[in-house]
Amino acid sequence: MTSCRGIKVRRALLLGLSGALTAATLGVAAPFARAVDGARGEAGGPAPRLAWRACERAGGPAGQQCADLPVPLDYRDPTGPQVSLAVSRVRSDRPAARRGTLLVVPGGPGGSGVDRLTQRAPALQRQLAGAYDLVGFDPRGVGGSARGGCGLDPADRELVTLRSWPTPDGGIAENTARSRRIARSCARHGGALVRGMSTANEVRDVERLRAALGERKLSAWAVSYGTYVAAAYAQAHPDRTDRWVLDSSGDPDPTRVARGWLANMAQGADDRFPDFAAWAADPARAADGLRLAERADEVRPLFLAVAAELDRRPKPSNVPGAPLTGNRLRQAMQTALYGDETAFARLAALVKAAQDPAATPQLPADVAGPLPDADAAVTIATICNDVAWPRDPDAYRRAVAVDRLRHPLTAGMPANVTPCAFWPDRPADPPVRITDRGPANVLMVQNLRDPATPYVGALKMRAALGARARLVTVDHGGHGVYLANGNACADRTVTGYLRDGRRPVQDAYCTG
Repeated sequence: MTSCRGIKVRRALLLGLSGALTAATLGVAAPFARAVDGARGEAGGPAPRLAWRACERAGGPAGQQCADLPVPLDYRDPTGPQVSLAVSRVRSDRPAARRGTLLVVPGGPGGSGVDRLTQRAPALQRQLAGAYDLVGFDPRGVGGSARGGCGLDPADRELVTLRSWPTPDGGIAENTARSRRIARSCARHGGALVRGMSTANEVRDVERLRAALGERKLSAWAVSYGTYVAAAYAQAHPDRTDRWVLDSSGDPDPTRVARGWLANMAQGADDRFPDFAAWAADPARAADGLRLAERADEVRPLFLAVAAELDRRPKPSNVPGAPLTGNRLRQAMQTALYGDETAFARLAALVKAAQDPAATPQLPADVAGPLPDADAAVTIATICNDVAWPRDPDAYRRAVAVDRLRHPLTAGMPANVTPCAFWPDRPADPPVRITDRGPANVLMVQNLRDPATPYVGALKMRAALGARARLVTVDHGGHGVYLANGNACADRTVTGYLRDGRRPVQDAYCTG
């Protein structure tokens, strides 16, 4: 049976100061983001009232509350059918210090803001000293919010198939057929809810949430895909933003959006893999039987050779009907690069088991079974509804051939065809162009070796925001920075900005 943790891992994956810091207290429009009377959401009409109820969870913060936010199914018909979004908050435990609301914007598409709030609220409370009520929400199709689905067969909603890994010879015929099948199924079964899953609607939903909370402005901590949502919100509603943190950003190129994020993962894996190689060649690994090579530069060719052998001869695993193939190993590698040494250990153990004729590989959760249909649907639909993708399969075949040569670790997957190539509905909204027009209240924080949102893409977001932003570069690997990788410099910088308004006067650098 697949664990809840395994499902959450796969859902999250389906799309990853040196020197003195001269700080200035930002001149925000008002010292506190106070509630305002008669707040109105983007859809017009009075903002809905949130009926809060207790919803504490085991291991979560004390006093956690939940509510349901009604939003229009289609904002072009604001008085028409409504859907419900799950919202959660943890109120400031120091009312005298409270300055507003901090919105936790999840990644994905498909990440749960309610889950992230539950997990991170205790650390945020310690860091931020009561400066905010902490709020998270589940976007459309996620968690406790209105759920949709595409009616996909289980084989079509495994991470290793939703990510279009080519066949061992680089062929994409199977990927193309599956992508057509998924697009047809989503069109047939998804309905208006799936058609309405988009960044543009999430931005509208955030604005409606702001109004329902009665806040004139919001502060935000956004991670991964959430940084694009937050940047788009700041572009649409610059006067509604207070202190804005973008943690692990992608390239906001409006001509590509998620297609660009996917393509950049090839470089992201190349950036991060040397960290794994150094770890796997360290003599300290020998005690646990996880040392893969004597030198770090031997690990990459070894990994590629093991994957190629599994392409030829898949190995039975602990999961019936799910042998360890070359592509399952590659997907497990990509997942492991998001994480820390614990994730590295799981990957090294999988490589060792693949090499040992007597061993049965234990599949990591992300490659051990299908996602729930609703989770697969929200990820697919959001990236396909945001922007029109090229439709010529031959163009993808050529791109895969080039990408496989440039980036053997990812074997052409990031350049491959997806269901978006056959998506029947054109985007209802044009993609947002992020610009430098707006208040200078954005703090970006970014790992140098991020496999999911690589540094090269974050630099594009930094350039787009111009003088609005400062970028803190962190000499670290993995996906996610603040309260995630133990870098005290980065944590201190983000906390100082959110709590006290101290933002670096120029771009800054944190050593590992």
